[in-house]
Amino acid sequence: MRIDGRRRDQTRSIKITRDYTKYAEGSVLIEMGETKVLCNASIEEKIPIFLRGSGEGWITAEYNMLPRSTQNRKPRDITRLKVDNRSIEIQRFIGRALRSVVDLKALGERTIWIDCDVIQADGGTRTASITGAFVALVDAINKLHKKVQFKVYPIRNFVTAISVGIVDEEKLVDLCYEEDCNAKVDMNIVLTEDRHIIEIQGAGEKNPFSKDDLDQLFNLAEKSSRYIIQIQKETLKTDCLWIGTGER
Repeated sequence: MRIDGRRRDQTRSIKITRDYTKYAEGSVLIEMGETKVLCNASIEEKIPIFLRGSGEGWITAEYNMLPRSTQNRKPRDITRLKVDNRSIEIQRFIGRALRSVVDLKALGERTIWIDCDVIQADGGTRTASITGAFVALVDAINKLHKKVQFKVYPIRNFVTAISVGIVDEEKLVDLCYEEDCNAKVDMNIVLTEDRHIIEIQGAGEKNPFSKDDLDQLFNLAEKSSRYIIQIQKETLKTDCLWIGTGER
């Protein structure tokens, strides 16, 4: 048994609450165990300079950990006059994951901003952010569709992410903070519903790992991904029926 009593292939409890804030077109609070992330999706009727005239839209993300989301207070970026390098890397990770399942041509020349704010951190904040942000993105695009009537529904697939790792020679899924700190191998895997890989971030923190280790970790992630996508579907209910259908 693990620190919190889970099996090695068991994710933490997951709760996704929609419409968590008032003003964002899509707003979700995702809770995975003790990790809690607020994900807001906001629509802006303009695009970055490098896309002007292309007919394509853009999806980008910002990620932030609130000062007491961790055991010791983390100063806000504004007080240090610079963005934390870890935050930059994670927000790019989130943006890539979401763009990969959206038809940016169908979205049109507009930007969707995804803001992921970690309220409480206990490992897996980046993967929880992707899972929650996808639900917020669906809500935002559905609200936009009511106004502009897309000819082609922009979201082509479900996407989710999960952490896996090797701790004390055991291969585990959905690492909590203590497990993550002691991991021999630490990995984040982003997958679509049809099991296509969007991104794998992984490293041998203390020792190299084998191809067999990688295969076993991937299998754990794949199993958990199916479970998490089912929760996304149950949360969205009929609002996810058009995903992957093209025309609506």
